[in-house]
Amino acid sequence: QVQFVESGGGLVQTGESLRLSCVASRSTLMFNPIGWYRQAPGKQRELVARISTGGGTTNYADSVAGRFTISRDNAKNTVYLQMINLKPEDTAVYYCNIPPSGGISWGQGTQVTVSS
Repeated sequence: QVQFVESGGGLVQTGESLRLSCVASRSTLMFNPIGWYRQAPGKQRELVARISTGGGTTNYADSVAGRFTISRDNAKNTVYLQMINLKPEDTAVYYCNIPPSGGISWGQGTQVTVSS
């Protein structure tokens, strides 16, 4: 199935850090801008970070700007999300997909839980 496989989530305390990874099931997926999305319980899925195909341009939701950094390694078919200074409101399932609204099947995501 054509999708991304996410990993790296976990349970952390407020202020700690995590690095998420998503690997493309096909290298051709990397010929696209890629976004990290998250969905918290009872809320809609939202795009939190986006990176251009070549990696030279990144964009962030206001809620994560300055704390999250998106990057990509096209040779490894992998996109990363470095998260620092995590807050309880960052608790969600995190996914990769093609922006703006997800152009391929959603993967299982990776759960991030931030305790206060």
